[in-house]
Amino acid sequence: MKKKRIFDIIQIGNTEDLPSRAFDWFIVIVILLNIVTMFLVTFDAFEPVMPLLRTVETVTVAVFTAEYILRIWTADLLYPDRSPLRARMRFLRSFDGVVDLLTILPFFFLDGFVVFRMLRVVRIFHLFRINAQYDSFNVITTVLLEKRNQILSSVFIIVVLMFASSLCMYGAEHEAQPEAFRNAFSGIWWSMSTLLTVGYGDIYPVTVPGKLMAIVIAFLGVGVVAIPTGIISAGFVEQYQKREHDSVPLNDVSQIGEVCVQEGDGICGKAIAEVRGSLGLEVLVVLRGELTVLPLDALTVSPGDILVVRSDRLRKSNRAKNRKWGK
Repeated sequence: MKKKRIFDIIQIGNTEDLPSRAFDWFIVIVILLNIVTMFLVTFDAFEPVMPLLRTVETVTVAVFTAEYILRIWTADLLYPDRSPLRARMRFLRSFDGVVDLLTILPFFFLDGFVVFRMLRVVRIFHLFRINAQYDSFNVITTVLLEKRNQILSSVFIIVVLMFASSLCMYGAEHEAQPEAFRNAFSGIWWSMSTLLTVGYGDIYPVTVPGKLMAIVIAFLGVGVVAIPTGIISAGFVEQYQKREHDSVPLNDVSQIGEVCVQEGDGICGKAIAEVRGSLGLEVLVVLRGELTVLPLDALTVSPGDILVVRSDRLRKSNRAKNRKWGK
């Protein structure tokens, strides 16, 4: 029971549990303190308070370490369908587990290899956890996952154009600038900055053919960069429309019903306008075989048609049934 309670508290985004919510805010503050301290220790002006900054860094890393150990300990509750060992291995291989480990290791190897000192930058990725359970982060990850094939295709096009433009520019500029364009790969830096519309200006064509090709490549770059941007933008629009549609309350479902038209039932052969007037029904759509027909006033109802209708009578009838059955 104690282990289950600890697991509930350290889970991110459990807004219904006050201790869990307080723990989330505590971790957010610790992450921000750690990131700010990591930046401040690089300033010479803060040399007098360097011991204090080191102490803050030590305390925050100790909190990260304790949280990391607790998450490993409770991993079997996070993955209940696995054995305790497999659950812990699954957490260690997960995104959160890898980021947590990489944010802790550099502190213990600051005087060791350069790679461990460089891994201190990975602590910034801890900030992802602040927004991990909120709508904006979920929308971004969902869009990237759903549009990954289109994004990869557009990146492939960019890479092909990059190599092609580099080869073309080498052919046009090699003789005029042998130092800048020594081989076909030397133009990749130029093609990258041009296609991605950065334009650093450290390498540029000086010949007339090179300048003409640079103009064409620059125009292509504007269009190519717009492809993944358009894909991602469309994905965002789709996701927000889907979420907005899902959040619309269906308050009038109880008012909607279906009427199957048969010969001699008083509806067959009448126009939609007559059906509305005589029965007091609002006809939303007419299902005729495999066709969906708009309920125009002059449309004649035929045998076998299914009228999707809405009426306050249906809602009152449903309420009466609910009262009858004690709902």
